[in-house]
Amino acid sequence: MLRTRTPIIIFALCACAWVSAVGRPAPVVRNVSIQIDTRMDPPRWAKLERQLLDDNVPACREFYQKYFDNRGYLQCFVRWGANDGPDDAFENFNRWPELHALGASDEILRMFLEGHDGLIKQYTEARTTDVPIARQGMYYKEFIVQSDWMHHGEGLQLFNRMGLSIPSDATYQARARRFAGFYMGEDPEAPNYDPVHKIIRSMENGSRGPMLRKATPIDWVGDPFDVRGFDALHGESAFEQFLAHYQEYGDVIGDHFLNLVATTLPMNAYLIAGEARYKTWITGYMNAWLDRMKQNGGIIPSFVDLDGRIGGQGGEWWKNAYGWGFSPVNPVTGRREDRNRIPRALVGFNNALLVTGDQKYVDAWRTMMDAVNSHARDDGGRKQYPTMFGAEGWYGWRDAPWNVGALEVWYWSQRSSDRSRVGRNDWVEYLDGRKPDYPEQALERDLKSIQQRLSAIRRDTTPPEKRLADNMLDDNPAATESMVQLMWGALLPGREGGLLNARLRYFDPERRRAGVPEDVGALVSELSDSRTVVTLINLNPTKTRRVIVQGGGYGEHQLLTVTSAGKTTRIDSPILTVQIGAASGARLELEMKRYANTPTVKHPWMR
Repeated sequence: MLRTRTPIIIFALCACAWVSAVGRPAPVVRNVSIQIDTRMDPPRWAKLERQLLDDNVPACREFYQKYFDNRGYLQCFVRWGANDGPDDAFENFNRWPELHALGASDEILRMFLEGHDGLIKQYTEARTTDVPIARQGMYYKEFIVQSDWMHHGEGLQLFNRMGLSIPSDATYQARARRFAGFYMGEDPEAPNYDPVHKIIRSMENGSRGPMLRKATPIDWVGDPFDVRGFDALHGESAFEQFLAHYQEYGDVIGDHFLNLVATTLPMNAYLIAGEARYKTWITGYMNAWLDRMKQNGGIIPSFVDLDGRIGGQGGEWWKNAYGWGFSPVNPVTGRREDRNRIPRALVGFNNALLVTGDQKYVDAWRTMMDAVNSHARDDGGRKQYPTMFGAEGWYGWRDAPWNVGALEVWYWSQRSSDRSRVGRNDWVEYLDGRKPDYPEQALERDLKSIQQRLSAIRRDTTPPEKRLADNMLDDNPAATESMVQLMWGALLPGREGGLLNARLRYFDPERRRAGVPEDVGALVSELSDSRTVVTLINLNPTKTRRVIVQGGGYGEHQLLTVTSAGKTTRIDSPILTVQIGAASGARLELEMKRYANTPTVKHPWMR
């Protein structure tokens, strides 16, 4: 059974408006229903979806029982650090929130809630000796005391997406508001944000505030330990190599494009109740970054100093660890590696689009792609494109145009000109009508991956005291990629720490939970700016099923009409209820207005 938390009162679904922040009008939630009674032979993709939802559960249970105890504590050698520290511990639940929100058993929800609470307690109790910031605990106020937003984002994947399933949970809501407060000037112990210059003051930040000095290798790596007997996934064979890896990671003061991932925290809080202050902060911070891009030739800087100057006094906009000019030496190979983390910044643009519906955030990223590629060079008759920038100018040359964010830009804009940037992508080609076998192939691939990971789990004889927190990440059996794309028509939620980009989501009105009801399959086969095509089927031979279809991951898309079997029904609501007869199914053509509504994590019956 699920544990009991403080209840939040909910209300029955009705034709009524719900409260939103100033901006887009609050949608009228109309309870429109249609009936599907057309018999449909069960397609293979639908059977595979149901099998995948079912097979994930015992595999995840086996993983959880092997690597977590009954408190939800990870059974590993607990360390601080960017290599194998707190963020990696939480990453052991990657994809589990999506799995439950798709329709997998409530057991998944019970396990990741228990594990999440357990990890918070475990890392609050864990302390360092040599790393100053974590001597009183690696977590404080249920949040990591200090880290960069590459690792913050990775470690928050579970928390950021659990709202898909438990939006009214009092503990979740309190955490969402508290975490947002760390970056909105609401917590005096966490002065991360400067509202005057609209900057986050350091690349290293958290519940104990920003790091306003040079970072040391120990800050990044954690306390010394004997590496012998451990499987260090970055290839280190001695602690000295850990330190050497982070020798060039000292520049952290000032704002950095990585910090745009922090917008997810106020976004989580905004999705709960649409409170205006969260939207105001997100748009204020993001608009300041758009202004900086304009001042910097369309390119987002990786260093803004404490006075709000792009690149500081010397105009060195490319500086800072993980910045445009960051190519440190890998001590294992002895070679320099290009390590800018530009893709992480996409999260901020996505959040701003969700709260405003304004395509200017998409336009800004597209402009940056063009700006980078405008610096292409001719190399003996071959055109090359840069990927990095430093004191000597552009470098990191590649034969293909710089297309970081091309898939996201196309998904958000739905422009044909943006589609041409994406290149080869099996899912997008399926949506284009060119890979009809992709659904079955993708679902079968995920089913196979579960068995492969289970085999690895069963072969693992490493004792807990010799496991690092990241050793099990590749063996986490949760397989959701194909279902996220095919059932939701969604981008894959990545490691960056962002939220869900979905064209549709589903809810079970009988069990009052997220996900498709038992026996129901869904396949999104076409996407355009104003149209989505989905096939819904009920595989049960004797029982009718009822499913609520929502426009967008958070109700941000307004469903206008639905056409099936030649009949068109007006919806004009973020949701549609579909009753599917036994052994029946149909193809639904949904006309919609994207990004028209204030987004929310509230389930349909809560509005």
